Amino acid sequence: MLRIIPIDTPTLGDRSYVVHDGTTALVIDPQRDIDRVLQVADDEAVTVRHVFETHIHNDYVTGGHALARETGAAYYVNAEDPVRFDRTPIREGEAVAVSPLLVVRAILTPGHTFTHLSYAVESAGRPAGVFSGGSLLFGSTGRPDLVGPESTLLLARAQYASAHRLAALPGDTPLFPTHGFGSFCSATQAEGTASTIAAELVSNPALTQAEDDYVRALLAGLDTYPAYYAHMAEANLAAPATPPDLSLPQRADAADLRRHLAAGEWVVDLRTRTAFVSGHVAGSLNLGLDGSFATYLGWVIPWGTPLTLLGETPEQVQEAQRELGRIGIDRIRSAAYGDPQELAGPDGLRTSRAVRFAELEPARAQRPITVLDVRQQLEWESGHVVGAVHIPFHDLRDRLDDVPSGEVWVHCATGYRAAYAASLLAAAGREAVLVDDDFERARPAGVRLAGPGEQAA
Repeated sequence: MLRIIPIDTPTLGDRSYVVHDGTTALVIDPQRDIDRVLQVADDEAVTVRHVFETHIHNDYVTGGHALARETGAAYYVNAEDPVRFDRTPIREGEAVAVSPLLVVRAILTPGHTFTHLSYAVESAGRPAGVFSGGSLLFGSTGRPDLVGPESTLLLARAQYASAHRLAALPGDTPLFPTHGFGSFCSATQAEGTASTIAAELVSNPALTQAEDDYVRALLAGLDTYPAYYAHMAEANLAAPATPPDLSLPQRADAADLRRHLAAGEWVVDLRTRTAFVSGHVAGSLNLGLDGSFATYLGWVIPWGTPLTLLGETPEQVQEAQRELGRIGIDRIRSAAYGDPQELAGPDGLRTSRAVRFAELEPARAQRPITVLDVRQQLEWESGHVVGAVHIPFHDLRDRLDDVPSGEVWVHCATGYRAAYAASLLAAAGREAVLVDDDFERARPAGVRLAGPGEQAA
């Protein structure tokens, strides 16, 4: 009885996998909060004996070392990776007999990194799946530019060759990638929830295009990626031996919050943007748990800055801690939860405005309004509001002086990044209005847009 159980982390856009034969389990690319893996093993009544890493990850801190220590499993990492912990080195072509029924074979698939491995799993001599990490993804491949710009072209071509190597597997082999479900490690995002080698042969650009065409399109589609990625490889070469501490941090009151804000520390409100605009602690920033919280907070916060979390409940704070632990942010200074009015203290709650795109043109006809687009560069180039100012959300903290004075309406693609940007402007004393709407609704709402290649004004 073969079982393959994915463990999704949608806020980071990744999947880990537990594979077992009813008794013995292997785990591929576990994230740092290994209690999820241990729970699956307990629910399935199996023992984890082997842990496999496809590559040194860029978008999260691995839980592989901690999981191996906890379970006594062998921890397989490419022999060429210069890790600073004990592991079982594995190389191209080597096979591991997990049990009498399960065999894992390593396939060298460089492209996302130089030492990337995929793992073909066989059950009773039949292909059970290939676990492709950041190599061949659903309708895409892993991006090749995270190692460094000097290696991007070389890795792009290696990625093409690796995709074709995996395509030589039997067509009915199921494909199980780690990235591609929202992770910025993917060149583009997954187009489905399951796939096979045969399906990718007719749909994946790496397998349907000539190499030069694939490479050209791949490189043209790369945009910026989260700043916290710069810290992940180093963390994973050291690999924490323990999971993150998810116990609640010291509780803060209204006076503590005022002191933290006065000291220039970050106080982040975890509530939805709707709740935030209705009333929030002055100076706090909004990154709600209803979006890719850890990805975006890790992108914009100066690494090492003391952080206080504001939530409605202790459970909400702990959920945020779990997400932050996955990217190596462990040192939460404090947390506050409960009645927002009490957290605001004598200063009282601040409110702000949220609008829809349908309100933009009528408002611009009445008074001067700056439209601030905080999407990424490729999003901007695909179409934007006529007359808008473009500052990507991750650059805004350092470019506040570039935002014109007066009333500023801030938008992104959905409202999530714009909520952060609007709260950042408000904390700086600016008049910021959140456009809480999907950008796809702008044109139908009568907003004038400039298309690709056109000027903003």
